[in-house]
Amino acid sequence: MLESRFFINKRNGTRQSGTGKGLSVLWLLFALAVSLVITITPAKAADEQTYTQPFQNSTTTLSGNSITANTYFIKMDYWDVKQATLNLNYQVSQLTNGDTSDITVSINGVKFYSFRPENKAGLQTKSVDIPTRLLSGTNNIKISGQILNSDGSKAEVAQTPANWFTLYSGANVNFRYVLKDPETAIKSFYDHFSGPDTIVNHNSVISVPKLATNDELTASMYALAGYARVITTENNQIPVTTFDTSKAKKADYQIVMATYQHLPKKYQAAVSRQDVAKHAVLKTIYDGNKHVLLVTAATGKDLEKAARFIANAELMKETSADTKNISAATQTFTSDLQYQGSRKLTSTGDQITGPKHQESTYFVNLPTDRTNADGSKIRVHFRYAKNLDFTRSLATVYVNGKPIGSKKLTAANADNDQLTVNLPNGQSLGNSFVIRVAFDLEMKDQSDSDNAQTPWAFVEPDSRAYIKSKPVTDILFSNYPSLFIKNQSFNNLAIVRPKTLSASDFTTMTNIFNLIGNFAQSNTGSIQFYTKTPPKNVLREHHVIAFGTPADNSFIKSLNDKLYFQYNKKFTGFLSNEKLSIESAYGQTVGANQLLRSPWNKRLGVLVVTAAHSRDVAMASTQINFQRNIQQYTGDAILVDRDNNHYNYRFKKQKNAEVKPTVTQTIHKNSALAIYLGLAFLMIVIIAYALFLMFHKNGQRIGKGGRSHEKQSSDK
Repeated sequence: MLESRFFINKRNGTRQSGTGKGLSVLWLLFALAVSLVITITPAKAADEQTYTQPFQNSTTTLSGNSITANTYFIKMDYWDVKQATLNLNYQVSQLTNGDTSDITVSINGVKFYSFRPENKAGLQTKSVDIPTRLLSGTNNIKISGQILNSDGSKAEVAQTPANWFTLYSGANVNFRYVLKDPETAIKSFYDHFSGPDTIVNHNSVISVPKLATNDELTASMYALAGYARVITTENNQIPVTTFDTSKAKKADYQIVMATYQHLPKKYQAAVSRQDVAKHAVLKTIYDGNKHVLLVTAATGKDLEKAARFIANAELMKETSADTKNISAATQTFTSDLQYQGSRKLTSTGDQITGPKHQESTYFVNLPTDRTNADGSKIRVHFRYAKNLDFTRSLATVYVNGKPIGSKKLTAANADNDQLTVNLPNGQSLGNSFVIRVAFDLEMKDQSDSDNAQTPWAFVEPDSRAYIKSKPVTDILFSNYPSLFIKNQSFNNLAIVRPKTLSASDFTTMTNIFNLIGNFAQSNTGSIQFYTKTPPKNVLREHHVIAFGTPADNSFIKSLNDKLYFQYNKKFTGFLSNEKLSIESAYGQTVGANQLLRSPWNKRLGVLVVTAAHSRDVAMASTQINFQRNIQQYTGDAILVDRDNNHYNYRFKKQKNAEVKPTVTQTIHKNSALAIYLGLAFLMIVIIAYALFLMFHKNGQRIGKGGRSHEKQSSDK
């Protein structure tokens, strides 16, 4: 570039002295050298990227002489990893003996680093390079070791409450890698599009026409939900926007979704009208660093069918062609993920080694629309070493940190033992909880043993949690979005949207369906968009989500008298109510999320996301887009202002939807009453029968007495 400018100046006749020419030559040589450096050195660096993947762990304290913690992370197949660094934040007991305490890190069962934590107060950090040869797609990091107390010059081996190690949230793995270019195969596009680094860098987008139809919006939400359920980023999402926005133009990976007649001409050129005459089409189109998956069909119904296909991770990962035709006969439903009454604790079994207290942790998740009911139990099947001190060794099961049952280990059952414990009745654990199986593996001669692999215990893969469950019907944000999910799929959702969608409205839609999609593990549910008030039969049978301003969405206007935060007569702002005094100008600058019981069916719910201005509607929706946001709220109304203040309110006195009981539930609920009524009826029958016999007998006696009197009279 500098050389070209030099000759251009020369051709333009710029006069230069001899000295000036010499300086120009020197400047040229310098520029060429700089150019070479810029071209060669940074070019290699530019190919390298970095991504930091946080662990999904909360702050955890581990106690005992022997400690173990597990966490997981993923490595994308399209990364050529040059370096992976584990970053830990932790704290140890102030009584720790730094000379004898140690921590060992292993990945996928292979130990690769050990260190001694420093004996100092406060938070400590540790960065450890992970051998790249040990990385796989899904990786298990295990942190184990011992924290021994210091007693003068010796370490205290006895287990006390002061033997603790706290692993803080915020631990992560930082990757330095070279990005492999995607192949034209649909499965390759899927991997790159849904990759955490792609999403974090805002390089993934779903785009639809500016004047998208309800069918096109429905299809785009199916697609968004399908990706929301598999992406691993907690704080980022894939936006749904229109073709002409800067988001769509800047993104390196884009799903273009529209019926054929609404496609831009450059995409119509890639697929002919005849191609979509009888089926929908998926096709990858690459141009330089821009990668597009075109999803199109002649009708909205066929487009929705194609959207269900791309919402199925299994199908997308199996499609090696660059073009896929989706017909009405194509099976697009996801695998059966419905809850079947039990959950395996481990799929391959877990081995625990080392003396004294050892633990293995398991996470149990129920469908989000259900919680545990009375009668649930946990069965742990295990084996263990025979050289234990069986007078002191035992197994214990904990649920959410509370012990619920223990059992002594015995030599006779060492090869085949089990522990079955009942979950406490009357205690709701929600739809997810933590089960810990702890072994106290005591040995008589442990102080003389130098074998870290003994004693041992092994949790068998047939260990299960048998969880009886019941539906969750609370119309509260503490339960959101469970009300709109059934059997891990969309529970008949009718979406009432503004007639004309702004950029803020697209943001609102993305926020709403990012969280719902995260919980909807199946793509077989029903979503349908409406521009006007849905028909009465739809309102009676569907949960409703309405968003927008009263000016853009007449359905919200019609609901005003049902809202907790109601609009003024001109619909320009919210009014004060029993929970909050609202100044008139302030009421025009706040957004609200409100969960209502459906006026058309008391067993159904309505979510209204609204404000006087569409930007404030989007602002309100930022509190219902991620789990970390919604878990702050327990009421049925959320108010958000432009200063980012959030307010949580509870209006309904009755939190449950009216669920019509089944015949079995009715009989079970009234079984005691039925028994009492039956006994009472039986007593009445017995008493009546006794009275009958008594009167019958007395009648016979009276009859005999009368005949005897008559006989005496005749004799006279």
